[in-house]
Amino acid sequence: MSKLAWNAASVTDRGLVRKDNQDRCYVSPDQRLFVVADGMGGIKGGGEASRLAVEAVELFWQDKPPELTDPANVQEWLQRAVEKANESVCAAADIINSHSRMGTTIVVAVQADENKVHIAHVGDSRAYLVKQGSIGALTKDHSIVYEMMQQGRLTPQECLDSPLRSVLTRCLGHERDVVIDKTETELDPGDWIMLCSDGLCGFLTDDQIAPVMQECLSAEEACSKLLLRTIEVGAPDNVTIVAVQYRAEASNCIDRAAETALRNG
Repeated sequence: MSKLAWNAASVTDRGLVRKDNQDRCYVSPDQRLFVVADGMGGIKGGGEASRLAVEAVELFWQDKPPELTDPANVQEWLQRAVEKANESVCAAADIINSHSRMGTTIVVAVQADENKVHIAHVGDSRAYLVKQGSIGALTKDHSIVYEMMQQGRLTPQECLDSPLRSVLTRCLGHERDVVIDKTETELDPGDWIMLCSDGLCGFLTDDQIAPVMQECLSAEEACSKLLLRTIEVGAPDNVTIVAVQYRAEASNCIDRAAETALRNG
């Protein structure tokens, strides 16, 4: 198994229609933690919910990071991190009654050892794996239209066109006990991981996303080009992208000594 090196980048944009940006994202300094959240519940409520959720995960990473050599510990950490994010949003909604419907999606990825990435999510923000030119979602949307598609009642195109496409069946901030989906996947040199809000995947198809990523030489370039493609189709929603590009360790230069120093403060 080739040891991996990687580079990560992120971009977030309000798009061409919305007056504000209720999305939030985070890439840790050691490039081991990646987060995307898409807020809902009015202009102030949605932005506040996504901010609180991302900050909760970031603080938990700083205070009690997982043991990256232990897959079970990483999965447990993800569960607790998203629970903390949910607790933070629920507490804010309780205090500010006018924002009682505030909520947010979240997708969190942890780059562990043994060439594995672990993912947890709630809502319809997604994680993708691009491998050898093919793209596949690593998450399943918690939305009415996705469930209808799984039941054969809607086609993928009908999901994109449905007036119910933004109605979620699960999010942070609405229930104290939220069900969190978790998964892991093994990576190879040449692979990409992408996290995004539905401002990207709701308007670009998988077949439009994959070729863009495959032609890029860096994560920064992938984020820029995917945002540009979304702008070109009208970008009616906020757009947030975190891209991670993987190479064999010898061909990239993540400084492990520097990474260790960052993690130890």
